Amino acid sequence: MSDVEYLRSLLTEYADFPKPGIGFLDIFPLLRKPLAFETLITHFVHHILSQTIPKSLLKKVDVVVGLDARGFLLGPTIALRLGAAFVPVRKKGKLPGPCVSVSYEKEYGIDVFEMQSGVIERGQNVVVVDDLIATGGSAKAAGQLVEMQGGTVLEYLFLVEIVMSRDWQYDKAPIYSIIQYN
Repeated sequence: MSDVEYLRSLLTEYADFPKPGIGFLDIFPLLRKPLAFETLITHFVHHILSQTIPKSLLKKVDVVVGLDARGFLLGPTIALRLGAAFVPVRKKGKLPGPCVSVSYEKEYGIDVFEMQSGVIERGQNVVVVDDLIATGGSAKAAGQLVEMQGGTVLEYLFLVEIVMSRDWQYDKAPIYSIIQYN
């Protein structure tokens, strides 16, 4: 079984969560199995080292940005393996100190993301990580926050991509997803 098939086999889908009409894909079974979590992190790091970094001008990743909240589960470990900093993007009002913010539309409403000011330096290379991309609103907002700070998003990384839901194509950086769902 390939690593992709193995990871896919552990995901659990819940209908009508968090509200009717929404299908929720639970990644927590991967975190309960150390081999699965190691497989997931190793897959991402291998992709970054073999695909993302060679295509970048400076040949490095300076910062891994993780999206609230499941991006916090993946981002720090990936950053540690790359020797990069980790920066969280959180919902409005959850970070101390001065922040930059962006509004975005999600599949079930409008929200605001924030990042602390000054945590990404001008010219730094960034990868953005989260568990799942559906409409792409939160990923696009995170990219805008990185750009507001002067960073460059090299790539957006997701465990799962809901292919039929994404209604945007962010041409400044590619999207990489391990598992695609229709």
